[in-house]
Amino acid sequence: MGAIILFDGVCNFCNSSVQFIIKRDPTGYFKFASLQSDTGQQLLKKYGVSKEIDSLIVIEKQSVYIKSSAALQISRKLTGFWRFFSILRVFPPLFRDHLYDLVAKNRYNWFGKRDSCMLPTAEMKKRFLD
Repeated sequence: MGAIILFDGVCNFCNSSVQFIIKRDPTGYFKFASLQSDTGQQLLKKYGVSKEIDSLIVIEKQSVYIKSSAALQISRKLTGFWRFFSILRVFPPLFRDHLYDLVAKNRYNWFGKRDSCMLPTAEMKKRFLD
C-alpha cells in the first residue's frame, strides 16, 4: 500500500493541491481523505494526531508527517522535477515550517474557502477513502 494524504477539504488551495498531486501520481501511490471526513477523523485518532492540527498530513508506512515534512514526503513520489524538492529535507523543520505556516495561516484569505468538501470526479473517486 502507498500513503494516505489528509487535507483540509474546504480549502481551495488544498483541493487544488490534491488535483495537482493526482495528475503527477500516475501509479496511484497516494490515497486521499479530508480532515473533516469520518475517515480522516478516525485516522487522526488511530495515529495520535491532534484534531486541532491545521496541516497537510501524510501517513506512510506507519509514520506520520505534518507541515513541510508532509509536503516534501509527497514530492518524493511525484513525476517530473517535483521530486527534486525533497532535497529541502536537509533543512531543519523549524525553518521549513515557518514558510509552511505562513501559507497555511493565510490560505483562506489568499485562495478562498468552500462551504463543503470537494466532490471528486468518477475517475478520481477511486483515489479517495470513504
